[in-house]
Amino acid sequence: MTRTLASIALLISVVYLGLCVALFVFQRALIYFPQPRAAGGPDTVLKMPLEDVEIVVSTRLHEGRKALIYFGGNAEDVSWNLSSFAEAFPDHALYLMHYRGFGGSSGSPSEEAIQQDALALFDRVQTLHPEVLLVGRSLGSGVAIRLASQRPVSRLVLVTPYNSIEELAREQFAIFPVRWLLRDKFESWRYAPGINVPTRVIVAEHDEVIPRWSTEKLFRQFSPGVATMAVIRGKGHNTVSDSPEYLRLLRSTP
Repeated sequence: MTRTLASIALLISVVYLGLCVALFVFQRALIYFPQPRAAGGPDTVLKMPLEDVEIVVSTRLHEGRKALIYFGGNAEDVSWNLSSFAEAFPDHALYLMHYRGFGGSSGSPSEEAIQQDALALFDRVQTLHPEVLLVGRSLGSGVAIRLASQRPVSRLVLVTPYNSIEELAREQFAIFPVRWLLRDKFESWRYAPGINVPTRVIVAEHDEVIPRWSTEKLFRQFSPGVATMAVIRGKGHNTVSDSPEYLRLLRSTP
């Protein structure tokens, strides 16, 4: 009996360790879901060569001081936003970045790689447009808030943001040592206290992906008066942009 129990315990341990290894090896396949670029033509594409990759950016060029840089979700083709953003921001140049592996960009996505690409894009855009508005949605909210803590942006908008990906993963994979396994943690809470520009946090009332507690926890990390929160009623994580309130909230200064 004792030997049988020991064998069962050993089998369970081996299976558990195997699952930990699989989770570590394949974790990025659970975070990033690359999408092809489906909207826009050759005149709306900027190809940004970097050291080892080429990043594709869907663009609407416009002369003037103002630009908008957009970082989308983990399964989003950002090019679909081009027409609605062009209508909502007629006085802004638009730059919608396709992460590595997305929309024709080469390479494979990771938190640090995406962040370095975001910095390179910002530095390029700011040479042409000194007033840069950052918009980050879902996964992209973590990219935008970290970038805003490193560069002089004019305004920040976070759509369905989270406190950290690690925190969400710990809830979803509670039996695993996520803290030690996860490589891309997207710790937005770490950067919020350093933000000092007007920030809008947009919440979907029925967000089924990012729990409200995670967004509110992030919101509390901002210094008083820096951020305002707006809830879009009746919408979920993937439908929040369907509301007519969405573009109005993106445009308006908090």
